Amino acid sequence: MPRIKYHVTPTRDGDWRVKRTGAQRADSVHDNKDNAVGRGRELAKQHELGQLIIHKKDRTIQKEHTYGKDPRKYPS
Repeated sequence: MPRIKYHVTPTRDGDWRVKRTGAQRADSVHDNKDNAVGRGRELAKQHELGQLIIHKKDRTIQKEHTYGKDPRKYPS
């Protein structure tokens, strides 16, 4: 099962959006980064394998958080 990724990125208007990788539209838009990160965390945690990728104002990655059970890389 692939990991579902959500990105918190700035908009040109100074807002912050939460968008799932591959989606056409943002899941939500917020007036500050903290609220966007909170919503992104909620969305990522809803999936068995979720990931939240938080970007800085220059769009580089600031932090990444993974949620849920990680798939094993090697068979046991």
